[in-house]
Amino acid sequence: MEHDAPPAVIGPEQAALMRRRVSIIAATRDAQHHPHLMRALGCRLAPNRRELTLFLSTGACAELLADLRDNGRIAVVFSEPSTDRSLQIKGEGACIEPPAPGDAALVAHYVECFADEIAALGFDRVLVKTMFRHEPDELVTVRFVPREAYEQTPGPQAGARITP
Repeated sequence: MEHDAPPAVIGPEQAALMRRRVSIIAATRDAQHHPHLMRALGCRLAPNRRELTLFLSTGACAELLADLRDNGRIAVVFSEPSTDRSLQIKGEGACIEPPAPGDAALVAHYVECFADEIAALGFDRVLVKTMFRHEPDELVTVRFVPREAYEQTPGPQAGARITP
């Protein structure tokens, strides 16, 4: 039962940051501890904040997906370019799944919002469109349970574990 479960590691403040115009980088490691990372195409946070789903392009993240199949461990960094506000989430038990109906629309919305963020900093929106280019049949989701959260905004609290 949910009332017996530990509190979600993602609090309301962190959830609000994740919903803003942020860069999302997913990272994994293989059995030899070699890192692999990929820019995510957006995310979906469960209403209870206990499950996180990332959107990725299979065309660019074969090693990352292989790592997840092998060990299920993932770290994700959310960073808002205009403020440098940053958050790291670590999870386990990651499941690779096909996209759900409506996920392609969420990805398109994310790309537009991130393009707005980058444009406000003086970069061409085409940069974002190029970075996130993918074929519709390449969309995949990675769903996992966040187990740890860390403040990563530059400053004295960087690296501090966030407790619920």
